Amino acid sequence: MKKTGRRDFLRSTTGLLAALGAPVSPAFVRSAGARGSGRPAADLGVQVGDLRGDSALLWSRTDRDTRMRVRWSTREDFSLVLGETAVHTLEDSDYTGKVLLQGLPAGETVFYCVDFLDLADYRTRSEPLLGHFRVAPADSSRDIRFLWSGDAVGQGWGINPDIGGLPIFRTMASQRPDFFIHSGDVVYADGPLQERIDLDDGRVWRNLVTPEKSKVAETLDEFRGQYRYNFVDEGLRDFFRDVPVFAQWDDHEVTNNWYWEKSRRGDGRYRESSVALLAARAMRAFHEYMPVRHHPTDPDRIYDRFRYGPALEVFRIDLRSYRGPNRDEQFQTQSPASRLLGIKQLEWLKKTLALSTATWKVIASDMPLGVVVYDDSASKTGAEAIGLRDGAPAGRELEIADLLRYLRDHEVKNVVWLTADVHYTAAHHYSPDRAQFQDFYPFWEFVSGPLHAGTFGGNRMDNSFGPEVVFRKEAPPGKANLSPLEGMQFFGRVDIDGESERMTVTLMDLAGSELYTTCLEPVGRTAEYSHTGRIVRPVSIS
Repeated sequence: MKKTGRRDFLRSTTGLLAALGAPVSPAFVRSAGARGSGRPAADLGVQVGDLRGDSALLWSRTDRDTRMRVRWSTREDFSLVLGETAVHTLEDSDYTGKVLLQGLPAGETVFYCVDFLDLADYRTRSEPLLGHFRVAPADSSRDIRFLWSGDAVGQGWGINPDIGGLPIFRTMASQRPDFFIHSGDVVYADGPLQERIDLDDGRVWRNLVTPEKSKVAETLDEFRGQYRYNFVDEGLRDFFRDVPVFAQWDDHEVTNNWYWEKSRRGDGRYRESSVALLAARAMRAFHEYMPVRHHPTDPDRIYDRFRYGPALEVFRIDLRSYRGPNRDEQFQTQSPASRLLGIKQLEWLKKTLALSTATWKVIASDMPLGVVVYDDSASKTGAEAIGLRDGAPAGRELEIADLLRYLRDHEVKNVVWLTADVHYTAAHHYSPDRAQFQDFYPFWEFVSGPLHAGTFGGNRMDNSFGPEVVFRKEAPPGKANLSPLEGMQFFGRVDIDGESERMTVTLMDLAGSELYTTCLEPVGRTAEYSHTGRIVRPVSIS
């Protein structure tokens, strides 16, 4: 079947709206408030997420109590509707709804239509929301392309109408990916915005500001408002309408460097000091607004696995929900105080990786492995990330060492880590030949971000697992929190060749320029990677 492009599909939207019995109207009004008059509004658009095998999750939000209906077809004109599902969107979920589409045909383009029936009068429907996406292939006959990045609307840089809002989402859409991994910090609930920022060079940055974005989030509705804000941006809405997302969370969905035992006492921005209470509210908002699958026996669970044809399986992990305190102590044995993945998630990850028959196993991590990130950057104390000091694994590194040893002992190869968090882009190669801990196969980790936040300089690397910084693009020395006006916003692209199953990883910037690329050959029973990394255009590291 011919792959339909976004522009082709949008050209047909007017006719399709008429075919579905809906009048053609202007763009949705961008209100994030309570129920309006007239037809139900769905101004935040729609998201496709957690694409796996023959199923995918669709999310949307309206402004009142409704019945959300989803219809799908493999025909652009909807002349044959292959499925219809409905769910109620009520006040207790902030009028958000998720529908799981099942029985999707492998490798096909699926067109969908979402609308909302007003339950108060049971006659009035919203304007339809239309989109499309590609289902995972059944075989390796076609190429795969996906993107990843993280960190959106952080460090005071919000939706700026002078630059087109959040422009990186339009850049990423131009790559025509099959899906996108959002590597955490999908919102900055602890990052209030100001309407105007005067930059050092005389330029002015302007932010669109909503009430929820004018202070740190504390109430459930304020956390919900963080997500509503991001979806004001048209480019972001267009992107997630047609590009399935695997969404993760990290710290800024709650508050900076959070863990359950943390307190905000003494921080004048917060009236609520209990981070555990803030996190519970933030977790509710995340699950309401992100197209993440529901696990009935573990409703707060985010970690999961997603098979995308024979060549690829994505393992989404959660390094935030199960961690212990960000202490400076580096314990020599695993304990509750040094947990990161936690016992249950670690055992799940080891076993599912060993059972996977996919050629490439991509671990989508919300934090890098070897980059040192302190809990308190000023005093350089506390382990916010995984590594803290050079030497044999200790503290949180013990879980990673346990995982890496398990993968070696069970001959699990072709594992690649993708992450964000540190607000620069880099390619790291880990090898036992350089490491203090040597019981593992060599592997790659690629870092990309931010999507739309401050850019910072590179962090020190911990040598426990032998990382080599093959490439890094970062803020110049002495510079920090560079605005998106500098163009140093980053995402990564992964291409898997359908015939050879060769993986090519490319690090890219806001303009869509290719900064660095490397080609990875899938391996059999040997532990060696064949790769050639190259900078594809001159870049300045300083």
